[in-house]
Amino acid sequence: MSGTGSQPISATPLKPAAAGLKSMTGYAQARAVENGWSLRITIRSVNHRFLDLHLRMPDGFEPLEPRIRQLIRERIRRGHLDVTVHYELAGPSAVGVNQEVAAAYLQAANALRKQFGLQSEPDVASIMRLPGVIGAASALLEGELELLEKVVSRCMIESLDKLDRMRGDEATHLRQDMSARLKNIAAMASSVATLAERARPAFAKRLETRLKELLGEAQLDPARLAQEAAIAAERSDVSEELARLRSHVQQFESLLATSSDVGKKLDFLLQEMQREANTLLSKTPGNEAEGLEITRLALEIKSEIEKIREQVQNIE
Repeated sequence: MSGTGSQPISATPLKPAAAGLKSMTGYAQARAVENGWSLRITIRSVNHRFLDLHLRMPDGFEPLEPRIRQLIRERIRRGHLDVTVHYELAGPSAVGVNQEVAAAYLQAANALRKQFGLQSEPDVASIMRLPGVIGAASALLEGELELLEKVVSRCMIESLDKLDRMRGDEATHLRQDMSARLKNIAAMASSVATLAERARPAFAKRLETRLKELLGEAQLDPARLAQEAAIAAERSDVSEELARLRSHVQQFESLLATSSDVGKKLDFLLQEMQREANTLLSKTPGNEAEGLEITRLALEIKSEIEKIREQVQNIE
């Protein structure tokens, strides 16, 4: 991006990136060049629970800070952002002579020459090499603050647009990975439902055997046996947990597909999904083949949820 001091600078914002799922990880840079100076803005973003903005600017840029912060807050809700504004003078204007310091050196040299009766004149080239005489010119040229504010705004918007695109691309990869894991969870939940239904007769048989062992030769009351079996079956029934788990998976997929700024909502859904998986494990019936397979699947579901949680930590 370039321009000249004689040409007007448009402060019209560039069209922002389309709304959608965003990662909190990204990097962007934008540049502008005017007559005698150049500007560069860099943004680095990583995940954070809130918007944590660290802004570095040259001396004299303090009047521009509110505008920069406003532009960032309009576009970004969460993340740790390091924003650096680089400003450099170019050409002859980049070098300045501190005349007050040079005059002080000359005055000291003349005083010493008179005091000790020296005939030689002070060497200007040597004085120019002394500390503080030559340095960078003043960062902000007088009368350029208005132009600089327009260029900073333009550069900031361009860098935010680039950051949005990078964060969007990263979110696409995250969405694909999470969607695949959600499909795995849904498939395993269906398998658990089938296994739980298949395990019911074996569970009832095991309960009857256990009661006979406890009662010995006493006759079992069929009605009491049916009652105890119903109570135990209710305690081990996982249909409600599976229904809620499937509902959470559907809500999660819907948020991934249609929403932005959803990281906290996704994290809450994952907590609920993990709760259902834990209950599923606690209700696993027995050590028969079906019970062991349900346990394995529930552990796999928990593992997939944790992997999704790692990805969600990077979602805005």
